[in-house]
This record gives sequence, structure tokens and C-alpha cells, in this order.
Amino acid sequence: MKPLILLHGAIGTKDQLVPLADALKTDYDIHTLSFSGHGGEVYPTNGFSIASFAVDVLRYMDAHNIGQADIFGYSMGGYVAMYVAKHYADRVGKIVTLATKFHWDEPTATKETAMLDADKIEAKLPAFAATLANRHNPNDWKEVLHRTATMLHNMGLDNPLKIEDYATIQHPSLVLLGDRDKMITLEETLAVYKTLPNAQMGMLPSTPHPIEQVDVPMLGWMIKRFIA
Repeated sequence: MKPLILLHGAIGTKDQLVPLADALKTDYDIHTLSFSGHGGEVYPTNGFSIASFAVDVLRYMDAHNIGQADIFGYSMGGYVAMYVAKHYADRVGKIVTLATKFHWDEPTATKETAMLDADKIEAKLPAFAATLANRHNPNDWKEVLHRTATMLHNMGLDNPLKIEDYATIQHPSLVLLGDRDKMITLEETLAVYKTLPNAQMGMLPSTPHPIEQVDVPMLGWMIKRFIA
């Protein structure tokens, strides 16, 4: 079976993709990984960055003797997938992204990092704080958020993938967005879709941003239909 790598989003882990992996495992050789510093993985030596997470993917592929793979990326995972395709084109077949924020500038980064205030989360969303603590154990979930906020700040200063970079990504790509996603704009998704040379775009109905609220059978069907 064809290898298919599933990539999680910011402050997430591979465990969040288990339902999707289960939905696809009869059709593909499914692989998941948690990025450095996530899910208890060792922190990268040079801080969180899209480039370092891309290296995580390549190291995983090398360790599992995967020369080339199709990639599904949720949220930040979709950005990492595109980055791998841009800089390591021969390692990627087809790409599917869902709920990926492609546009980064200083105002965007400021807005996004404000949602990563660990003290506010602990005070106002204790259940979510407990989930994060369990998700990243034995790492300190607050440190994961801090490092993520630093990464997003840096992306706001210098977006790792400029809009013109997508014009050089020749891989067949399916860019997906939920119609109720309040974190990702239709405009930024359309801009990347229109710039990619070999892309399709899809909208998931009644779908907000969190991966836990995605209709997994529907998403799985769309992925299988595209990758074939």
C-alpha cells in the first residue's frame, strides 16, 4: 500500500489523528508522528520552527525507509507538508491540507499568540489545560505553548512560505477548509489554491477548526478520492 503520513497541528500530537488513521488504514500504509517537543518528544535544539518540523518528517521517513509519501496535514501540519514539498520535492507525492493558516504577518501573529496565554487558559479553560498537560506529558505544556508562540511571532516577522513560493510547488494538492472555521480565512485559502499550479480546493460543510469536530468519514472519503 502507498505510504500516507498524517501531520498534526500546533500544540497537538499524533494521537489526535487516530480516528482519521483508523478510517484510512485499510487503503494506505498510515504513518503518524508527533513533532519535536510535542507529545513528550524531545525539544528541538534550535527552537520550534516550520523548518525543524519538516526535518522531523524527513527523519521519520528515513527511519522507516520511506522514499516518498503522500502527506495529509491538519492546520500547522498542512503548512509543514507544503514546506517539505517546496524544499524536498522528491520526498512528497500528493498533498492534502485542512484548516491551514497560510498567511502570516505581524498582526496575524499577534492575534494568534494571544490565544496561547497559558495562565489565561489555566484560569478560564481548566479542562483544556488538563488536556494539554496530559497530551504533552512529561513535557511542560506551558513551555510547549511558549515555544509555539515564539515560533508564530517569528513567522509574523518572516513568513517561511511566501505566496509566490506556492507557484513552485508542482505536487497535486487538495486544499480543504471547514465552512465554520473562525481561525482560517477563505481569502488566504483561495490565494494559495489559485497560486498552486496543480491544486483542487474543497469546503467541508458544518465544520469548525478543531480536528476533533471534523466529520472523519467525510474527510477520509475526500482524501481517498483525491489520492486514489
